[in-house]
Amino acid sequence: MTTTYDFSVKDIKGKAVPLSKYKGKTLLIVNTASACGFTPQYKGLQALHEQYKDRGLAVLGFPCNQFGGQEPGDEKAIEEFCELNYGVNFPMFAKVDVNGDEADPLFSQLKKAAPGLLGSEAVKWNFTKFLVSPDGTVKRFAPQDEPASLAKDIEKALG
Repeated sequence: MTTTYDFSVKDIKGKAVPLSKYKGKTLLIVNTASACGFTPQYKGLQALHEQYKDRGLAVLGFPCNQFGGQEPGDEKAIEEFCELNYGVNFPMFAKVDVNGDEADPLFSQLKKAAPGLLGSEAVKWNFTKFLVSPDGTVKRFAPQDEPASLAKDIEKALG
């Protein structure tokens, strides 16, 4: 069975990153956008990163332009926006599709492992969050779920 840790993705600078480098860690994987009503969640994601990184949490951001064209910039513009506006220093990755025929294989696996409301696999909007426990268990959170509200689930996943 394929787990999240079996995939390789490109970071925001285009370099391949095997997710196996995070094996044993708890991952919070989020599809992000710079011009979304939920964009201020970057602040909360950064706070989670700072609070839990030393205990084994890795927050991973994946920009996506599939929802209302809310991530139109290139990777350099996205990186600068996140750093300047929200002080983001958790890993950001190359822009991906999360739905459709061109969906990144990582997101296809996450959606299958943790379907959304009524069993739908589709990601509904930006800032959908997937919490991956070290054992590969995946839990999905809705875009409107504020990052701070995930603390109990993160604590549980960290053990």
